[in-house]
Amino acid sequence: MEEVDVEPTTTPIPGFDSNQKHLGFVWGPGDILVYETIYKASGGCPFVHEVRKDEDIYSPILRKLFNESHHIFVGLQRIREDLPSKNKKPQFVSISKNYRSVIRACMEELQQVAGILYHNDFLGTTLLSLELIWNLCEVLFIDAAPAGSLVLHLLDWVRLHKADVDEKAREVLASESPAEHQAYWDVPGETQTLTEFDVKWRHWREEVDRCLQDQSFASNPHLEDICKILVGDEDVLLEHKELLSTWYHFLVTRLLFSHPTVKPTELHYYAQSSMHMFLDTRSVPEPLDSILLAAFEFDIHQVIKDCSIALNNWWFVGHLTDLLDHCKLLQSHNLHFGSNLREFLLLEYASGLFTHHSLWQLAVDYFDHCPEFGRVYLELQIERVPLDTERKALKVIRICEQRQMTEQVRSICKIMAKKALRNNRLGSALSWSIRAKDAAFATLISERFLQDYCAKGTFSDLDLIDNLGPAMLLSDRLTFLGKYREFHRLYGEKRFSDAAKLLLSLMTAKIAPRSFWMTLLTDALPLLEQKEVIFSADQTHELMFCLEELTSGKSVPNPDRPMQVLGYPLSNVCFPFNLLIHCFIICSNLYSCLARG
Repeated sequence: MEEVDVEPTTTPIPGFDSNQKHLGFVWGPGDILVYETIYKASGGCPFVHEVRKDEDIYSPILRKLFNESHHIFVGLQRIREDLPSKNKKPQFVSISKNYRSVIRACMEELQQVAGILYHNDFLGTTLLSLELIWNLCEVLFIDAAPAGSLVLHLLDWVRLHKADVDEKAREVLASESPAEHQAYWDVPGETQTLTEFDVKWRHWREEVDRCLQDQSFASNPHLEDICKILVGDEDVLLEHKELLSTWYHFLVTRLLFSHPTVKPTELHYYAQSSMHMFLDTRSVPEPLDSILLAAFEFDIHQVIKDCSIALNNWWFVGHLTDLLDHCKLLQSHNLHFGSNLREFLLLEYASGLFTHHSLWQLAVDYFDHCPEFGRVYLELQIERVPLDTERKALKVIRICEQRQMTEQVRSICKIMAKKALRNNRLGSALSWSIRAKDAAFATLISERFLQDYCAKGTFSDLDLIDNLGPAMLLSDRLTFLGKYREFHRLYGEKRFSDAAKLLLSLMTAKIAPRSFWMTLLTDALPLLEQKEVIFSADQTHELMFCLEELTSGKSVPNPDRPMQVLGYPLSNVCFPFNLLIHCFIICSNLYSCLARG
């Protein structure tokens, strides 16, 4: 924990006074900065404030974006690397459009709920910017539109993000007299194909230039403006800049009427000049302007860098960089740079998802597809998932088991075992400890089972104990618990001979804890009292030897503990040791006589 002094004007933490407190900070998981204010005055507890960076993951609208894009991301990773690039390009373009469709769906949903539930201009603006940038990157980088069709692609890009132009055009065309409609001059038609436009444009250019020189339309200012627009008069275009709204709209309009066959390599010149011409020289370009300009300059790395700084989450840069890396567009300078950049951004995005109670599952697939550090990040983050329920714990364990993360499985099982034991759920605690292969904890829980049996005369969770199988070998105490339960089952089935043999072996093989020997010896009495001979003379002598060893040693059971005989209380008072010894002596002599015939 670092201690720093912070001026009151630089911290948003309420109630902070630099004259009275110091501010410490520590970086937590998922880009969470935890601030702790410490009082200098005596008494009172310090306040802890959490400042989260990735608050977007808690937005219902954006959670839809994260969930839907996750499926697209996973599908992209499955595209075979050995396919020729020309065969993969249509797939990459399709995937890019799928990403944009998800952004568009979130925008539409936001528009539907904004007037009813809440209004979030910031989120709406963010989504618009995301689609605008992604669409331009798709046109320039992923689809790589060639000269000739580039302007048409850009025209579609602008029209997609300037939807009111199409709406006005439909309104004008639907009117009885389109030429007299008030919005007629605001929407001159621009819906021709490339071939049609290329042929007609050259002819029109010559005709329009001649008409302007002859002042054929001087009597009609609107027609004259149209003519000047058709020849690409930049002054006239700027006079109507309110219809264009943005510099990049002005750029595409300028290219359409002046340079319809612009080459991609020439695009940066027109983009820079259009921005300078359109924007006020005193105004500072917005981050979005800088990002779009970097795209027009075909500077992919600058686009990613500026987006990382300007946007408030890692979703956009992570997914866009991943797609660009699959398109082999990031390796121009360094073969490993693109992959490293991709992995870094995906790791940051996935780490943020891990702080959310449900989105953490999406992060697992992102870590899986980060070959260098993804496994390390997953191992660190998976241990921080809150194990609120056993169902969630089982889900986390399944994820770990699929990836052979043995240590994490053991850690989670231990945590769940301790939690179950604190809640006195012995069966669940034992099950988790067995799954964790934790012999020490299994021994502890087995002891609790035996203590409960001595106190209540019954076993809880019989199904678990009856079906331990090979798991009972995890610890000696667990083995005894399973075998002792088997003795009870044999006795209940009246298989007295098998029950007696098992009971004796638990003592002679030193499997039973000495503290439980008296209970076992007491359990032998009903077998000694059967009409038929259950214990042989030798077996009875072995029981006597165990009793003598118990009473002569230091580990004598607590005489105040109520005794049980096969789960039933013998009496409310201590069962006398001498009486037990006397019973064994009588039975031993009787069996000896019977053995001699």
